[in-house]
Amino acid sequence: MPNNTYDAIVVGSGISGGWAAKELTEKGLKVLMLERGRDIEHVKDYVNANKEAWDYPHRGERTQQMIKDYPALKRDYPLNETNLDYWASDKDSPYTEIKRFDWFRGYHVGGRSLMWGRQSYRWSDFDFEANLKDGIAIDWPVRYKDIAPWYDYVEKFAGISGSKDGLPQLPDGHFMPAMDMNIVEKDVSARMNKHYHSNRKMIIGRTANITEPLPGRTNCQYRDKCWLGCPFGAYFSTQSSTLPAARATGNLTLRPWSIVTKILYDKDKKRATGVEVMDAEDNKTYVYNAKIIFLNASTLNSAWVLMNSATDVWEGGLGSSSGELGHNIMDHHLGVGASGMVEGFEDKYLFGRRANGIYIPRYRNLFGDKRDYLRGFGYQGGAGRDGWGRNIPELNIGGEFKDALSEPGAWSMGIGGFGETLPYHENKITLDKTKKDKWGLNVLAMDIEYKENEKKMRIDMQKDAEEMLTIAGVKNVNGWTGDGTLGRGIHEMGSARMGKDAKTSVLNSFNQVWDAPNVFVTDGSFMASAACQNPSLTYMAFTARAADHAITELKKMNL
Repeated sequence: MPNNTYDAIVVGSGISGGWAAKELTEKGLKVLMLERGRDIEHVKDYVNANKEAWDYPHRGERTQQMIKDYPALKRDYPLNETNLDYWASDKDSPYTEIKRFDWFRGYHVGGRSLMWGRQSYRWSDFDFEANLKDGIAIDWPVRYKDIAPWYDYVEKFAGISGSKDGLPQLPDGHFMPAMDMNIVEKDVSARMNKHYHSNRKMIIGRTANITEPLPGRTNCQYRDKCWLGCPFGAYFSTQSSTLPAARATGNLTLRPWSIVTKILYDKDKKRATGVEVMDAEDNKTYVYNAKIIFLNASTLNSAWVLMNSATDVWEGGLGSSSGELGHNIMDHHLGVGASGMVEGFEDKYLFGRRANGIYIPRYRNLFGDKRDYLRGFGYQGGAGRDGWGRNIPELNIGGEFKDALSEPGAWSMGIGGFGETLPYHENKITLDKTKKDKWGLNVLAMDIEYKENEKKMRIDMQKDAEEMLTIAGVKNVNGWTGDGTLGRGIHEMGSARMGKDAKTSVLNSFNQVWDAPNVFVTDGSFMASAACQNPSLTYMAFTARAADHAITELKKMNL
């Protein structure tokens, strides 16, 4: 087999790309996985994994030079000294903001699977049926029963810890033993459940941090350094999980520093033939051929690749015949919640640094509740005690100051909302042909915002948070509503939605591009709505399902 020809090409190596590579190689295909950035080797390249704040020149914080060099990344927590090289350079990879959009990217092997929050929740038919029932956008072409077996499949491999709670809006899965709530969270949860009669329920987060060993992986050590890369492999990432599995088959070729600039398309056969790649180090162009292509470059970048492909056939690019490519962009809107102080537990402490928090599943517009907006929200948060870094204005320096800081501070409890954004057609990305990146490629222009439905929801998100904490006995509760700019949730979805009809969607029910059925798009691009749960587990399930379908179709000679 020539070295530029493979059975399958996977574009991108993040959560969904890693799953595509694993599934296709394990089914016997020779797979080329292309990543636009550098390689990061598991364990070896986690250079900061064992550092503490005092090991960094600026104690892990951001510098003025960093603020200057990262005008977008500086808008939130990702800009810091501890893992700056995990985030894409705003200077090398700029974008245009018709409306402000906070785009935080990871251009390296593993992508954001190394930095994700790891919260892993199933969708239910409340989510898959929502568009149809609300008359919004288009109906999903699948239902929970279609995806449930694939949730089972990916949970068993990835390792999801959590509790089984019997909630119809948040189906239970195959869980490892759950992490424990701390004593304050248990008390708040019990008080909430008693007051609301379990109509609202606080549970421990369902997280892709394993609590029991898996082959090649050690259970979570409660270090809470996940964003630095975990040398124990205790959380699911491409490096810890799917990449080793794909490599073990002997069928994988990984090529970093490979920017896929277009998918090559045969308009007579109506099939893709391969991809064109720009080497990110020497700017040379290469072509790789394959029978099938899995596009997993991340939601917005996958749309960018499609927009640059087959433009001789469709002006808007491959998959644009419906007029929906680049449209219906979604993210979760956040920055709303409440917090307060908890009394009566001064003689209690917590164990380790749990890399997880609590979760309050959606309850609005469900079970007879009807609001003046559509859909709903959930909360994430937790309780903890102030540490030695707290400020004590009454004390200056010396023995009393040191003694005070040797004891843990007061308990506090906070929750922040994650709200669903509707799939508005006018929320879109386009190619900005007036601005180019470091490699001379046109950049994306963002025209995305949340609207009145989300603004109404945010009022409830704050009020409900204040109410629940107050009812649970939390003192001095203060609500907040901050910056809800989209992008900040780092849950980009949409741009190449799936549907039942080629006239209104980019992909079919198995994530195949209608206009080129041997091209599968299984990152967040395919989402037809956003729900309010973290979406990565759903990407995993759909990717495994699409790979299985691809193999079936290859055997039938349909691709």
